[in-house]
Amino acid sequence: MKLALLSDIHANIQALEACLAHARARGANRIALLGDLVGYGADPCAVMQHIMVLVEDGALVIKGNHDDMAVNPPDRAVTVGESTAAWTHAQLDTTQRAFLAALPLLKQEDSVLLVHASVDSPELWRYVYDQRAASLSLKAAESMPDVRYVFGGHVHMQTLYYRDDGPTLTRITPIPGMPIPLPARGQLLATIGSVGQPRDGDSRAMYALLDTDAGELTFHRVPYDYEAAADAIRRAGLPGYFADRLALGR
Repeated sequence: MKLALLSDIHANIQALEACLAHARARGANRIALLGDLVGYGADPCAVMQHIMVLVEDGALVIKGNHDDMAVNPPDRAVTVGESTAAWTHAQLDTTQRAFLAALPLLKQEDSVLLVHASVDSPELWRYVYDQRAASLSLKAAESMPDVRYVFGGHVHMQTLYYRDDGPTLTRITPIPGMPIPLPARGQLLATIGSVGQPRDGDSRAMYALLDTDAGELTFHRVPYDYEAAADAIRRAGLPGYFADRLALGR
């Protein structure tokens, strides 16, 4: 199986379509979407329509914090993340909102566990930024049978954490396009980055491809038309900051 792992699309249809095309060209035969399908971007309805079709074809989908906010927007936006929730809620139809509301926080497929944030209390949306947070997430995953690989998003960065038989986690910053062998033992946790809003100074979209037959995980960066995505944000009347950051990868 070649499983394409995509997260943090953030209503960016241009980036989503580019990553899906890239993954399919490399033989992806299964899709997993790790939350934050909407929020920030200008095309939540187009993204949701696309994703709901993918689900009909067998895609795996879990909920992110922005998906949760789009269903139940706060009465008053306090954070940057909350600032587009009410607008997104108004764009979505009742079927799309119901779809988001019903999404699980965790999804296990054989030895793979999908989560948007951290496995420990996923509803709290904790960020897995370092070895300590990754260790807590992996420890929580130990209670689930057969889980060896945990994949998440939320942090908008591509990072891999690996633990062999000992307690220490090794942190790796992957090189795009370079396959990483899956460990024969131990545990692995990866944050797969953001499709629609990278934040590492690189405008290219992010995703990862898990090849279970070859025993490899490859992180990818994909150029896309971020100017079109930014123009759509401005036309929608959303804050220009969300458009400007796409070109900067911030």
